Amino acid sequence: MIDVLYFAWVRERIGHPKDRVDTQAATVMELVEELRSREERYAAAFEDLSALRVAVDQELTEFDAPLKGAREVAFFPPMTGG
Repeated sequence: MIDVLYFAWVRERIGHPKDRVDTQAATVMELVEELRSREERYAAAFEDLSALRVAVDQELTEFDAPLKGAREVAFFPPMTGG
């Protein structure tokens, strides 16, 4: 089981801040594909991956990152500000 966290507009599109997912996904991208297939709101949230950042166990990473042993995956928009 992996905790999947959503922040900002990702959370708004999905409708809640967290899922606990039982997955066999080997990478973040495979997890995204599983989530996209759940419901339209997940597909909408993950429609444009260039507008998202991902962290695995609180470490910023890429969508091809492995999930083996991961406990948490977080999706959020890029940070802005000064």
